[in-house]
Amino acid sequence: MSVNVTWQESTVDRERRWQALGQQGATVWFTGLPSAGKTTIAGAVEARLIASGRSAYKLDGDNLRLGMCSDLGFSRDDREANVDRVGQMARLFADAGTVALVALVSPYAGCRAKVRALHERDGLAFLEVYVNTPIEECERRDAKGLYARAREGGLHGLTGVDAPYEAPRAAELELTPDMDPDAASVAVLDALAERLRDGSL
Repeated sequence: MSVNVTWQESTVDRERRWQALGQQGATVWFTGLPSAGKTTIAGAVEARLIASGRSAYKLDGDNLRLGMCSDLGFSRDDREANVDRVGQMARLFADAGTVALVALVSPYAGCRAKVRALHERDGLAFLEVYVNTPIEECERRDAKGLYARAREGGLHGLTGVDAPYEAPRAAELELTPDMDPDAASVAVLDALAERLRDGSL
């Protein structure tokens, strides 16, 4: 917990900001095993939102670990810190009126629950999307070769192989591999519209 700091309220309140932008902010949190399709689907959702004139931004786990989370490893504590940082950032994006699209393995249910609570405390829409792709399919489509390295002993702590993944029990939406990215993105947008106060997207 930071000390000797005080939260500074904006001179522009959220309602005024969102009214000026013509949209509500929200966070869509995509969780699933490595290579489940989180980034692909989040990208498809982002493209649809931008095409419709909405502000949206994809926060991809790898990109964040190359920047603001580059000091973190893959121990349980570091994974929890990673989710916490990304959750805090997503909350700021949502408050600003942008739809934050987080594509992050985020393997621990408790960490995801904390991010949800952070949004709910502040009256911000939060949608958890479980990209439920079986590990066999994740291994088949793994362009980075992570699963092969893990199976051969060259990579330790890979989620789903020798590190746990706690699947969501009550995600707002569950996506399976039989849906292509376009169909999945439509399902996400429909589910998000239901979470927004005015039901519009």
